[in-house]
Amino acid sequence: MTQALESSIGLPEEEQRFYRRGVSWERFQAIQNSFEHLPGVRLFYCEGVLEIVGIGKAHELISGLIAGLLIIYFEIKEIEFFPSGSFNQVIPGVVDYQADLSYCFETDKPRPDLCIEVVITSGSPIKLQKYKLMQVPEVWFWEDGTLEVYCLREQEYEKVVQSELLPDLDLSLLNRCLLLSSPLEAIREFRRGV
Repeated sequence: MTQALESSIGLPEEEQRFYRRGVSWERFQAIQNSFEHLPGVRLFYCEGVLEIVGIGKAHELISGLIAGLLIIYFEIKEIEFFPSGSFNQVIPGVVDYQADLSYCFETDKPRPDLCIEVVITSGSPIKLQKYKLMQVPEVWFWEDGTLEVYCLREQEYEKVVQSELLPDLDLSLLNRCLLLSSPLEAIREFRRGV
């Protein structure tokens, strides 16, 4: 599915990813400082694993469209939300990451209620661990043209079929709209479906 979407809008299908285990927190911070002014690159750290990801146009298209569709949903359903985008979530010496999108509901909080990642190529070895360390209640991954939803239960994530934070959101409608080649048509289709 991802390939069909990328070919239809002329975007390359791969992000660049690099992993390195056994990296100290101090070394991570030094590497992070050297990438500080380099656009299109994100660095993650989780319990000694460094991940460097080059973010491409397809990634930005999908994450921007998810954000736009969710804002429509929040407005129609009158859900109070606080987007925190991709700001750094940090436990010094343990974890440092940025979700592509993150939201708090009802009130703004130091930790997001929902984090969303867009994965254009294969996932990360620290995929859920970084969120577990931060105790994020719900995490979504858009990968290979599908949405996966995970809810934190008893210190572990469980894959579920429906969002617990947004139980009335039709995830199949959201995903179907994300796969349309026209963002404008995706917005129209989503609004009609909500």
